[in-house]
Amino acid sequence: MKVLTHLETPAQSSHRFPQFLPDGRHFLYYVTGSPEVRGVYVGSLDGSQTHRLIPGADSPAVFSTGHLLFVRQETLFAQNFNPVQLTVSGNLIPVAEHLSVIASNVAPLSASDTGTIVFRAGSSNVLRQLKWFDRSGKEVGNIGDPDAASPLFPSVSPNGKLLALQRTKAGNADIWVLDTVRGVPNRFTFDPATDSYPTWSYDSSRIIFSSNRKGAYALYQMSANRPSSQELVLATSANMQTQDWSSANGFVLYRTPDSKMGYDLFAFQADGDKKELKVVATDYDEREGQFSPDGKWIAYQSNKSNRYEIYVQAFPGPGSVLPISTNGGTQVRWGRDGKELFYIALDNRLMSVPIRVASDGQTIEPGAPIPLFLTSVGGALQSSSGAGHQYAVSDNGQRFLMNTFVETSAEPITVILNWKPKP
Repeated sequence: MKVLTHLETPAQSSHRFPQFLPDGRHFLYYVTGSPEVRGVYVGSLDGSQTHRLIPGADSPAVFSTGHLLFVRQETLFAQNFNPVQLTVSGNLIPVAEHLSVIASNVAPLSASDTGTIVFRAGSSNVLRQLKWFDRSGKEVGNIGDPDAASPLFPSVSPNGKLLALQRTKAGNADIWVLDTVRGVPNRFTFDPATDSYPTWSYDSSRIIFSSNRKGAYALYQMSANRPSSQELVLATSANMQTQDWSSANGFVLYRTPDSKMGYDLFAFQADGDKKELKVVATDYDEREGQFSPDGKWIAYQSNKSNRYEIYVQAFPGPGSVLPISTNGGTQVRWGRDGKELFYIALDNRLMSVPIRVASDGQTIEPGAPIPLFLTSVGGALQSSSGAGHQYAVSDNGQRFLMNTFVETSAEPITVILNWKPKP
């Protein structure tokens, strides 16, 4: 095996979607990351040539009839491409409008050497709807309308009045906030970078989130009343994704990847010295961490048993690690009273685990997991959306806000035959 491209951290986040050019020696690929590096690149099998061809593209490019086809701002463009010199030239040529790019930068597009182009206009995203369910799985309400903007990672403010989430419009992911009564989405961030994983402060006054606007994903915060007041909170050379903000001690929990060990969990005090505290770091993948309401415990998922299971350990430690789930589990949440844990099992059922804290206050005694109802949030692992929680729990633990998929008819596929740009 030979490494053909090298991730230039912290600016670049990932290299995706490689596809060969006609000579079989060079290939196109897509780079995600901060705006100054994002776009379509070309590489070679000998590893000698790697450079950016199309800055600011919202999707990978495909090659057809001497052109590169790609999506930018929901418009399908073509640009002249010399596959020998590996250069683009000339003006952008509009081909079609209203293509969408889902959050993982996949465009509904394919093309052949003969000039046949196949694409899907309209929404390429499956609709999601924020729905409330009771413990039996009965739908008891919703927030807003069905949404085609890839809504992800819903986070309800502690006072229950607002909901923050990530939405992707025109290929760009930002933080949006909805009133939980009216459900009208209000855009809160406007940076061309990716803003994601919103998490509320314990007093509902601030939102902390992850953004790659300066390279690696760092942590920013903004006032719920003044979204323009965004400030950098913490940055390192590694990508950071927010997980939780403790209402008891003000610690912020975040995950960061390790090239050899998967994700690890760290914490810092948002209003303190912001010194990083290692919480869980092993040879396995630990992620989706959550503080207990009293701030003395964290729950998280780990794959150390060769599948994801839920675990609890004391915070900040030391202490033993206590297994919670029995047949796989992800997306753990605490009940507001600390007496119950919820998670999504690998068969997509929402599970409940009663929790009792021993009289010494140092030991947790979990009960047996109890299935509540079958969820429709896209699977327990959410691999296509970068994982993360896709549901929230009400104050009394009797209702669950689920970011559900809505079944809809797909937009028709359009085929263009013998495409050539107009002279």
